[in-house]
This record gives sequence, C-alpha cells and structure tokens, in this order.
Amino acid sequence: MREFLAIVLKKEGYAVSLAAHGADALSALDKEIFDLVLSDVKMPGLSGIDVLKAVKAASPSTIVLMMTAFASTDSAVEAMREGAYDYLTKPFKIDEVKLLVKNALEKKELLAENARLKQEVHERSAFDQIIGRSEKLTKVLDLIRKVADTSSNVLIFGESGTGKELVARAIHYNSRRRDRPFVTVNCSALPEPLLESELFGHMKGAFTGAVCNKEGLFEIANEGTIFLDEIGETPLGIQVKLLRVLQEKEFRRVGGTRDTKIDVRIVAATNQDLEKAIAEGRFREDLYYRLDVIPIRLPPLRERPEDIPMLVEVFLAKFNREMGKSITKVAPSAIDLLCGQEWRGNVRELENVMERVVALASGDTVGPEQFRECLQRPSDETVSMSLPADGLDLEGVIGRIEKDLLLKALQRTNGLKKGAASLLGLNFRSFRYRLQKHGIK
Repeated sequence: MREFLAIVLKKEGYAVSLAAHGADALSALDKEIFDLVLSDVKMPGLSGIDVLKAVKAASPSTIVLMMTAFASTDSAVEAMREGAYDYLTKPFKIDEVKLLVKNALEKKELLAENARLKQEVHERSAFDQIIGRSEKLTKVLDLIRKVADTSSNVLIFGESGTGKELVARAIHYNSRRRDRPFVTVNCSALPEPLLESELFGHMKGAFTGAVCNKEGLFEIANEGTIFLDEIGETPLGIQVKLLRVLQEKEFRRVGGTRDTKIDVRIVAATNQDLEKAIAEGRFREDLYYRLDVIPIRLPPLRERPEDIPMLVEVFLAKFNREMGKSITKVAPSAIDLLCGQEWRGNVRELENVMERVVALASGDTVGPEQFRECLQRPSDETVSMSLPADGLDLEGVIGRIEKDLLLKALQRTNGLKKGAASLLGLNFRSFRYRLQKHGIK
C-alpha cells in the first residue's frame, strides 16, 4: 500500500518520501519539514496516533491524514482531537485519496495566502506612500520603476527615517513577484544565533528552545522578495551564510542536514557607510558587491524641503482620521518654520511632530507656536551622578532609568503606546521592543 500510494501521488506531481514505520517517520521529520503526512493508525512499534502527536509537536503547520481498516468513533475522535486533518477508512478509492490530498494542500496554501494578504493589503499601493514631488525624489522614483521588474538585487542607502522600507515595498509590488510574499527582517534587532534561526529556520532540538521545526524567512519569501533592513549591522558569521544564498541560491536550516533551494530577490538597506565598514573589517567586500548590483540613494528630508508641505498635508489627514480631530489648516508661517528645520530623523521625525501637534491641538488651525513646543529638543545638559568607590552596574542603572521613563510616558498618555513612543522620540517598533525587554505589558 505504501509504495502504491507513493507511485500515485508522484504521478500527481508531489515529491514523496517513504517511511516503513513510525520510528522511520520521526527520523525523517528530524531532517525535513513536510507539508503533509499520510499515516496508518495500526503500525508496529509507534502507532499512527503517536506519529500524529510527534508531527504536530515538531511542525504544527504540517497536515496529517490518518488511514485505518479498524475504524471506530473513538479512534476518529482521538485523531481529530490531536490535530488530524481527516480520517480515511480502508478500503478506499484512489481517487478519494488524491482528492483529499489535493484539497488539504490547497486549503493550507489558501490559509497562508489569506494571512499574507490581510497583512499586506494596505501596502499594495507602495508608490502612493512615497510622498513628494521634488527633483531628487522624482529621480529615485524613476529609478525604482526602471529596476522593479528585473531580478537584480538592490541596495538602498539612506539615513534613518528616509523611507527605505517603502522603497523596498515599491520595488516588490511593481515587479513580477508582486503576488508572492514580501518579507522584512531587521538585521540589527536580534543577536546572531536568533538571527540565523529567523533567516534560515531550524530543526527541532537544534538548540535550547527549538521545540519544533521552523521555516526560516528565506523559505517563507520563496519566489518573492526579502528585505534585509540594517544589513550593515549583520554579524560576520551571518554574512558568510548570506553570501552562499546569493551565490548558490540555497541554504541549510540550523541543525539540518539537507540544503534547500530557493528563488528569492534580495533588497537590502543600510544607513551606514559600507565601504568604511569593509575597510574596518566589519563587512565582507564580496557580499557588498553581490548586494550592490543596483544602488538606490535616498535623499534626507533637509535636502528636499519642497516636499514638506505635501507631507504635512498627508500626515494631518492621517492623524485627523485616527484621533477624530477636524483640523483644517496649518498656517503658512508654520510651514515655513517646518521647512527650515534640520530633520535629523527625516520623514519619521516630521510624522512624530505632526502626531504630537494634532493630539494637543484644540482649534481648527495650528500655527508656529504649537510646532515650536513640539520641536524643542531635549537639553544637552548632562545628568549629574556620583560614582561609588567600588563602581556600579552601568547597564543596570541605564535599564532602570529607561524602564522608569517608559512607565512615565505610558502614564502621561493613559496607556496609549503610540503617544508614549512619540513622547520619547521613538518609532513604535523600537518602543515595543523596549517594553518587551523590560516586561511591561
């Protein structure tokens, strides 16, 4: 029966692996992630229910179909309770098996597609989210349109807050890969072991805490685009593995024994001088040239002040809608004030300022006075502290200060996290990371 089903399913176009009994199946699961497992209930050694439990523990997304010639209500209920997709009673027709396998895999793919579309539906019009008509920005948009539908890797250079991820999304959603996944990863947000697992996935037991098999982001992005933000912060050990992906189009999961082939376009971004990082030995030159096939350089906001009025209009409408406000106008003198700012945080900083102004405004017009209050930067004065004779735990002190300020910001905004992040001059992702670090709910 096992060999016969393998022949039938291979003819349907599926890649099929065989296991003679439960122990063989578990051994295969330690080496590979399967989309579907078809198992008999009665087997020597481990039973089918044991295999089902092990599959779901190692790879929760894997579909399991059970077969038996000894059907009973109790066994069917137990199998379904443990996570089986369906239950086949022998003898069965081959067409029934083919249809059940086809429907199960289509449902799995559909659920994954629906989840992805829900997450990305509001990001489809990526060009519309890049706001501005200045000459410098127009040149960037023209370049994006030219390179979007190629398969070349792209390296985006720009200061923090200039919109590097928006450019990456615009490239993806205007390419032939637009209907496949767009996956983002911040290379500076995780330590090397976790970043390796996040990018390439891992097998159960590969390290402490690896309680099940996990697909990496490269696998999830297959046939689509992966955006590697802050690529300049990537540890050298990970850089070697990224180079292999770029050269060989394959990788190996942490703890795995097999190479996985992928077709992924890589778009990377950095706010660093990578040539300087190469000279200092912090970034691999061969990786740089593999990534830097098409360089895109984003101008900082201070170099395109003519875009500020349009950005103000967009942000005003956004925060009016979110906060239920009806501010209709920003005074021309306020616009002039904004156009003269340095904007070290670029568009993200302007967005934060607009959020604070809208939140605090009471009339239908905002003038330069409201903006001046929100534009005041923290004093450069140092905090005076005495240093104990036997020293101190600097990380601990900084951590306690940080936690205290997080709690005070949340208290002032009545628990509104976006407002608290704005008060502290943080983007929401950075604010959320700090809350998690300190265990603040």
